[in-house]
Amino acid sequence: MRALDRKVLRDLRGIWAQCLAIALVLACGVMVMVLSTGTQRSLTETRDTFYERHRFADVFAGATRAPRGLLSEIAAIDGVAQVEARIVFTAMVDLEGMVEPASARVISLPALGGPALNLPLLRAGRLPDPLQPDEVALSEPFAQANGLRPGDRFRAVLNGRLRDLVVTGHLLSPEYIYTLGPAAMMPDDRHYGLIWMREPAAAAATDLDGAFNDLALSLSRGAHQAAVIAAIDRLLAPYGGTGAYGRDRQMSHVFIEGELSQLGAMARVLPPIFLIVSAFLVNMVLGRLIALERRQIGLLKAIGYPIRSIVIHYLKMTIGIGFAGTLIGWGMGWWLGHQMTALYTEYFRFPWLDYTPGAAPMVISGAAAMGAVVLGALRAVLAAVRLAPAVAMAPPAPPVYRRGWADALGHVLGLRQTTMMIVRSLTRWPGRAAVTLFGVAGSVAVLIVSFVTFDIIDLVMEDIFDRTNRQHATVILHQPVKERAELDALSLPGVLHAEGVHVAPVRIRHGQASKLVSLTAQDPGADLTRLLDPDGTRIPLPDSGVALPESLADHLGLVPGETVQIELLAPPRQPWDVTVTSVFRQSMGQDILMRRDVFFALMNETPQVNMLHLAIDPAALPALQAQVKQTPAITGFTLWEDVRSSMEETMNESLITMTIIFSVLGMLITIGVVYNAARIQLAERAHELASLRVLGFRRAEVGYVLIAEQMLLTLIAVPVGWLLGYWFAVLMTQGFSTDIISLPMVISQATYAQAALTALATAFVSVLMVRRRLDRIDIVTALKQKE
Repeated sequence: MRALDRKVLRDLRGIWAQCLAIALVLACGVMVMVLSTGTQRSLTETRDTFYERHRFADVFAGATRAPRGLLSEIAAIDGVAQVEARIVFTAMVDLEGMVEPASARVISLPALGGPALNLPLLRAGRLPDPLQPDEVALSEPFAQANGLRPGDRFRAVLNGRLRDLVVTGHLLSPEYIYTLGPAAMMPDDRHYGLIWMREPAAAAATDLDGAFNDLALSLSRGAHQAAVIAAIDRLLAPYGGTGAYGRDRQMSHVFIEGELSQLGAMARVLPPIFLIVSAFLVNMVLGRLIALERRQIGLLKAIGYPIRSIVIHYLKMTIGIGFAGTLIGWGMGWWLGHQMTALYTEYFRFPWLDYTPGAAPMVISGAAAMGAVVLGALRAVLAAVRLAPAVAMAPPAPPVYRRGWADALGHVLGLRQTTMMIVRSLTRWPGRAAVTLFGVAGSVAVLIVSFVTFDIIDLVMEDIFDRTNRQHATVILHQPVKERAELDALSLPGVLHAEGVHVAPVRIRHGQASKLVSLTAQDPGADLTRLLDPDGTRIPLPDSGVALPESLADHLGLVPGETVQIELLAPPRQPWDVTVTSVFRQSMGQDILMRRDVFFALMNETPQVNMLHLAIDPAALPALQAQVKQTPAITGFTLWEDVRSSMEETMNESLITMTIIFSVLGMLITIGVVYNAARIQLAERAHELASLRVLGFRRAEVGYVLIAEQMLLTLIAVPVGWLLGYWFAVLMTQGFSTDIISLPMVISQATYAQAALTALATAFVSVLMVRRRLDRIDIVTALKQKE
């Protein structure tokens, strides 16, 4: 082994603890990059493969009743490659042993064979027999959650008629990878599922012989989707068309895209923090090592070593740190990627989902890590090799000490000599202090981003379940009925109050921007559902015009007072120009609101409701659930306490895991920065600290010089970290917000305090680790150290 290579190994052994601290910080950046981009790639490839193999449609549309003869005209639209007509409706399900009602979306299968689009994957059993109208297949999650196997029987209310059905198999569909029931906010496999039955049986149950109410299409390569959607809307309009839309509005696809966007935001925001801190740490440690080896560098140059060899020698040490950090980061990222992928399988129903990050995340993260440490080392290395051999072999010129403003201030304040040593160190080497300060500030920022998720989720949960949706249950009606349904609902067991709403699909337009959303028409005196302004204050439903959620208003570029066009996508299907009268805060969804009387006045119809919000007596809940099962007019029943419990369970499971991970990452930054700074300070000031011991200062007083400087820098770094953390939190909420979920920007005082205390405690432990080394310094040896 070459002499310089042996020296690299000796140097690394001598500063192994500092190198390990840097490698761990670097590994965090590599880990987050591998974790987020690898998981994103795995989800994307799994989704795309499932879509392609099972012919996931490109465009979807609904109607009230359209004749099958219309399919030839739809197929003739330029750009349409294939058309699949279906019958889709909602059914109430009565499962043996389950008190609460369940509901399901019934989807028709062709009379013979399988569908041409959205081909379900058979996971167990077989498809229903076309000659057996009572045979159905179930979605696998729903069947497994309720213990329904092929051959089992259950009862369901199909369009007002109670039927006994036989399970023949379990299916998974590319159309329902993420399955949400009516008025639900999280998947609930026990209470909501999918039922596939043959088309003749579905047509008989819904009186749709020779007709369809749901449409799926695939497009040819190069087709113009907007033109196809416009053509479909024109053809379906006379038959109660509810508006065609592409994959970008398909519920399951939207949720998956939102998750992929969040993973991308994680990969963009966090890794640069760790890489930048690592570069500073490498510069700090290598700069100190080169300063100590100044004479050796001069001697190497004097005996003939070229500058290139000396530069490569120190870069090898840096690359060793980068290589160790990269390997650790790859291992941590690979393991956590498997854990996160396993977590996704609980919510996204793919037939398979394996963590396969591929080579790209590994190569990119490794190259970024190596680039960060090399850039951090270059400044220190190049500064050393520029010196002539004679200059390098001579001791460096001693610093010029003058009494400055710090000394004057210390005299006025009566500071002790040990405290003045700290003040002079900070004022005379501000660059070194700045590295420590901003490194700790970065760790505080990461900790804030970690803890702020609880603030955001707490506010979202409070808004959804305590302030805006105060109902105990929501009932979905089979079809719109008159307003007197609110009075009829009071006859149900335990119902104390009922408020009806009418939900209709609309397309909202402003300028060139448009969006398909739901319009909720409710009574102005409604108390179970309330509106909040962007600041969280309750506001009334406007007397006229329309109220928009803040995220939708921002997307369309609207402010109160402007006019927006709303096109009703249900009969009598017509556009209206309506004034935006208010903007409200909405955490989930983008529903727009209007007074019910105003809405139906625009329609020139008698007010109706198709959904009821109920306040109920908890003691009568079992009786109410039993009655709901026997009421043909009801096709869906949502208990909000179950929704809340499901959301809290899901959020807690994922949030606690991610918070622990990011808290550890933030603490590792603090350890890497403070530990390295303290080690360098100890090495540089060993002579001074030993002199203090000889002069009679106690160990605690000498240790104070070492500890207090690092803790003072940490204290100064805390407010800087708060500012950085707020900025990172803004980026996180913007990156993680989607059309479905709008995250509010909120940081509590407790979050700031937790981040500060965690950073301070971690810094104190780190500096204590170095403080123990101070006790082991040989005073005689330290005093013999040359200036």
